[in-house]
Amino acid sequence: MSLELFIAKRLYKTRNGEKRLSKPAVVIAQWGVAIGIIVMIASISIVIGFKHEIQEKIIGFGGHIQVRNYSAWNDGEMPVTAEKEEIEVLKATNGVAHIQGYINKPGLIAAGEEFEGIILKGIGEGYDTSFFLSNIEEGTIPNFSDTIASNKIVVSRNIAQKLNVHLGDKLNIYFVEDGVRARRMTIEGIYNTNMGELDNIIAITDIYTARRLNRWNDNQYTGLEFTVQELNNIDATSIFVGEAMDKVANKHQEQLYVQTVEEMNPALFAWLNLLDQTVWIILVLVIGISGFTIISGLLILILEKTNLIGILKALGAKNISIRKIFLYYSMFIIGRGMLWGNIIGLLLCLLQQQTGIIGLDPEMYYMNQVPIEFSWILIPMNIVMFIISVCMLVLPSMFISRIEPTKAIRFE
Repeated sequence: MSLELFIAKRLYKTRNGEKRLSKPAVVIAQWGVAIGIIVMIASISIVIGFKHEIQEKIIGFGGHIQVRNYSAWNDGEMPVTAEKEEIEVLKATNGVAHIQGYINKPGLIAAGEEFEGIILKGIGEGYDTSFFLSNIEEGTIPNFSDTIASNKIVVSRNIAQKLNVHLGDKLNIYFVEDGVRARRMTIEGIYNTNMGELDNIIAITDIYTARRLNRWNDNQYTGLEFTVQELNNIDATSIFVGEAMDKVANKHQEQLYVQTVEEMNPALFAWLNLLDQTVWIILVLVIGISGFTIISGLLILILEKTNLIGILKALGAKNISIRKIFLYYSMFIIGRGMLWGNIIGLLLCLLQQQTGIIGLDPEMYYMNQVPIEFSWILIPMNIVMFIISVCMLVLPSMFISRIEPTKAIRFE
């Protein structure tokens, strides 16, 4: 152990019980660091949790990547043709984890005298329903078949409230195309994702019924949804999907286009990316405030220990050596503040994660409680904050070189 570190530890350990000016300054500096760490942990955990929650909901409705028919922009719903064998080949595309087809059919859903416009989404046996199952409030998601009409429907809580219907009620759904066709279906489940724009229009039924309503063949879909293995590689995977789909499109003489979830929802993802900038602004302000309290504490400490500084200089200690003593001392203050800040911050975030004690307005934030998600990025952020805090003290510690031993020894 170096002499500087030894003296710094002795000063730090023996400060308790001393009624000096530096004691409250040290406490304030420690809690300044602690509060900064708490804010940092909360900000990062909330933003990561919020972004992940929104992304999961958007992806749950439409997958990471979608393939649609380009002609649908001009001619209404035009199908994507893909044989079962071709879908199996597409599953082997680099970066693809899962593929599922779906069929959309716009219609009017009625209960009594109430009507609501909806998009009936037909799904089949290979469709991953885990997202909707995780958001089911009543009932369940039936095992929809590709070959049999179930006459069952799953609606959102918003639709159920607007129509004043409940689980097990029957609904009439009307489709206007070359006349009016109707289907009578039983509510088998009610889901709620708090994504108002999508919850207001999406209802789920079997793909067989949707296919018959569109008068399509068994190998035709409104679109194909792709789930990727790594979200960070979604852009590269979309290129591979596009290349693979070109072969399918050429075979069936169709013009297809590929879109990632971010390309389908540019405004929403721009908003999410803006949150990252907000967090960085908060972190800069927090580090600045924490650094200011530490610098104030260090200057007060140097002022109080002027007599000691004079004695050390008289004994031959160099300025840089004395500066190290006070920098080590400051590191102890920063370290203890960071320790308490991490403990309190993590406990508060864990409490929110487990209990959801702080709620949100779902109409504005798409969720009913503040989301929390812990990330490994908290570790490097702690290290960076420690380094920046110490570096901020280098310049104030140079004040020691201006202290003269003859005057300092007499200073009380």
